[in-house]
Amino acid sequence: MIELDGLTKRFGNKVAVDHLSCRVRPGMVTGFLGPNGAGKSTTMRMMLDLDNPTSGTVRIDGRHYRDLQEPLKHIGALLDAKSMHGGRSAYNNLLCLAQSNRIPASRVSHVLDTVGLSAVARKKSKGFSLGMGQRLGIAAALLGDPEILMFDEPVNGLDPEGIHWIRNLMKALASEGRTIFVSSHLMSEMALTADHLIVIGQGKLLADTSMADFIRENSRSFVRMRSPEQERLRDLLHAEGVVAVESGNGTLEIDGEAPERLGELAGRHGVVLHELSAQRASLEEAFMQMTAGSVEYHAHSDRDGAQPPPVGPHWGDQWNQQKSGGLAGDATKGV
Repeated sequence: MIELDGLTKRFGNKVAVDHLSCRVRPGMVTGFLGPNGAGKSTTMRMMLDLDNPTSGTVRIDGRHYRDLQEPLKHIGALLDAKSMHGGRSAYNNLLCLAQSNRIPASRVSHVLDTVGLSAVARKKSKGFSLGMGQRLGIAAALLGDPEILMFDEPVNGLDPEGIHWIRNLMKALASEGRTIFVSSHLMSEMALTADHLIVIGQGKLLADTSMADFIRENSRSFVRMRSPEQERLRDLLHAEGVVAVESGNGTLEIDGEAPERLGELAGRHGVVLHELSAQRASLEEAFMQMTAGSVEYHAHSDRDGAQPPPVGPHWGDQWNQQKSGGLAGDATKGV
């Protein structure tokens, strides 16, 4: 278990993590979500004593990371796959870590096989692709067979097979009773992987709840109905006290009703249905709703109503001059 108690980190006047308290429990995959700049990476670094908190504490199974003897046997982490020594082979990178934590050398070959890198074990890691580097970083996290595992963007650079593999690996590890803590911006993947969510914004805790509850509490769910007898269906629903809203394309949307009840109602009255479907928001939609007020960096399609920059060999000069008052003078001739 990972326990955060009032964890705070300031960089000058900037509060990166603001009195964050939560627990990452064993036996499940816990997703760690937040907009860019929310403090996720800083939080994970403080968990591993890579950054010192301004105040508050982090405990790994009741102890500070710095107090763990042979820490790789307690917690494994992938924060930055590029941290591996590029001049060493995949095998030797892991062997150095193993020796520093009194882990048997046989474990190196085992984890390389687990992540699918046995064939390149003797190749220098500087020649690895992004996906191969991710696999090597995951191997390092697994090296000590720890009860706690942390992954920051673990699917970065992986192909579809690799994404499917790491998803199933995290689920399998959680099913063994291990604590799995994973941060990712890929909402579709997180929705398939995580059981529980911890969401932060501007360094503060926004949610600590199950995946199902998070989506239900931060989004709209409704039933969509469509019938060739739309007028009759609308009248039937109205008579039963069901509020139906036209949504275009000949469909009705109904909040707060189970699709089973609506289907049975239509069936009893002989109303033909071409569609009866429960519509539930995605994790991405729920996340956007929850964090709308905590986004620090906003992208815009243009600025101050100006047109997008032109394309061509001098587009940068044209754009800058357009923004400062337009193209004029001899300096622009030939552009």
